[in-house]
Amino acid sequence: MLFAGVPLSTLGLLAAGLAALTTLLYILKLRRRPVSVPFSPLWRRVLRDQQATHLFSELKRWLSLLLQLALLGLVLLALADPRFTKAWTSNRNRVVLVDVSASMQATDVEPTRLGVAQTKLREFIRGLPSGDRLLIAEMGTTCRALSSMTDDTAELSRAVDAIKATDTGADLERALAFARDSLRGLSSPEIVVISDGALSDTERASAHVPLDGIRTSYVPVGQSETNIAVSQFSVRRYPLDKGRYEVLLELNNTNATPADVELSLVGDGSVIDVTKLSLAAGERLPRIYSDLSGASRTLEARVRLLGAAPDRLSVDDRAYALMPERRRVRVLVVSPGNTYLEAALLLDEYLEVTEVAPSEALPSGPFDVTILDGVAPTLQVNHGARIYLNPPEGGPIKLQPKPITDFGFDTWDRQSPFLSFIAPEDIQAATGHAFVPESGDHVVGASELGPILLTGNRDGQRFVALSFDPRSSDFVLRVAWPLFLLNSINAFAAEDTRYLSSFRTGETWNIPVQGERDSVILKSPNGQQRAIPVKSGYAVTLGEYAGFFSLLEADGSELYAFAANMTDQNESQIKPNPELKLGTASAGPVDGFSVGVRRELWVYLLGAVLCVSLIEWFTYHRRLTV
Repeated sequence: MLFAGVPLSTLGLLAAGLAALTTLLYILKLRRRPVSVPFSPLWRRVLRDQQATHLFSELKRWLSLLLQLALLGLVLLALADPRFTKAWTSNRNRVVLVDVSASMQATDVEPTRLGVAQTKLREFIRGLPSGDRLLIAEMGTTCRALSSMTDDTAELSRAVDAIKATDTGADLERALAFARDSLRGLSSPEIVVISDGALSDTERASAHVPLDGIRTSYVPVGQSETNIAVSQFSVRRYPLDKGRYEVLLELNNTNATPADVELSLVGDGSVIDVTKLSLAAGERLPRIYSDLSGASRTLEARVRLLGAAPDRLSVDDRAYALMPERRRVRVLVVSPGNTYLEAALLLDEYLEVTEVAPSEALPSGPFDVTILDGVAPTLQVNHGARIYLNPPEGGPIKLQPKPITDFGFDTWDRQSPFLSFIAPEDIQAATGHAFVPESGDHVVGASELGPILLTGNRDGQRFVALSFDPRSSDFVLRVAWPLFLLNSINAFAAEDTRYLSSFRTGETWNIPVQGERDSVILKSPNGQQRAIPVKSGYAVTLGEYAGFFSLLEADGSELYAFAANMTDQNESQIKPNPELKLGTASAGPVDGFSVGVRRELWVYLLGAVLCVSLIEWFTYHRRLTV
């Protein structure tokens, strides 16, 4: 016999104190108030009768005391929760893994697949046999325990209420490892998986997590497989027209039948494009939208299934992207005067240009890019990347000693961002030099006489160098001249020329944060806010939901905004799997749960308390104990 409730030491103190108090109350005698009566002989017979029944009266009082002490003892013993040692050590210990991945939000069963899983789990709790214990855990991209290994139905019910679906996948391997470690050393171990079966790489999970001696059971949920998903979504601005952008997305028809869909693009809350498309069975259709406008901050893709069959999973019907801020690029120009250079920089309204002569002191900055026209002064790190036009001898870019004449671009790197939208074969120069590249430099363009367009790093800063004065060529007379300058500036100002990749759910997000701080506040799409830590300039958190997020200061001001998407293709395949294979074997059905009265001693002890209370009530009103 062992006791699983209140410790015996505590119960002993309670029993001693309460028994002493109860006995004391019975020992105390009632003090009667003397009253004068007109004729005392009248009471002599009454006093003789009282003396004759005194012994019987004392016995009745002791019987009442014994009933009260018995009642007290039964209550305290019930609090101790006595268990038979053999039953406690031989009954089952189960870890229940509840799938909370994105596919469990499917509405093919009422209210959702996760809702059905919670209902089944509550039935298991009501039918939990005496001595059996459960541990309930969420199985998402991580595995999180929601209860201890217990048979306390109240704690288990609270754990079921705390289960929430996420916009991530389900990591079966990690969940099985957690369950195996939780069951180590316990009798009759069992793992119960409640899922729709949309689990990735079950063979790998079973191979990496051996479950020797542990029984596995599977509870399938779900019925339908109808679903359309936005599986990829990215956006970029055009380098030379930051008010316009292009979108690359992909639609996935996970059904075994063709589907007609309606695709909408929503910018800053307003619809900017609507397209109707037809997808073959199982088709993944990429789409490119070019030359779009109408969104300055947020962009969203929405897909809707047309026809009678409803889309059963909504979380993958939307994808999100956040457009970068169209900030002004700070450019420092060190030149004795160059009208062609000044005119080209006027073409981009998002350039903030500062011009100084070579003889003047350089401003401290900071600058994103510095353009050096025929000069090579010593620059600081905060002067940014460098664009050298006709650099002089003795500068950071080494030149061949002999000048070259009448040359052009005979070869060039067609993938280089510096030459985007440019036809360099048409450019001819009268005079200039050829470069001598250093280790790590990259030749972007060259003539037969040597490299004439070079990029690399000097003093920790990127650079691009043109080996001739543009004014001694026809370069400045072509559209290629402003394109080259703007391409170079945009290449160094990086953020507007790259595809914008949203964060992916199910991964650890490292969100850049400027300034020194220990934590920031993460505001989720549903409006909830929580503090997350900042490590080495990055706010770190596990991404579990899709949508638009914000990082906030303590006063509520916004530091940074970003988007996150659910793009796990395995979760979009919502066809339920009635069987869970782990290695060569399949998980069996769940048994051992039957709704009824649990065979626990404390239940019977409370019943005994009720019986003794009824006996005490009956004897009191029958004047047997008073």
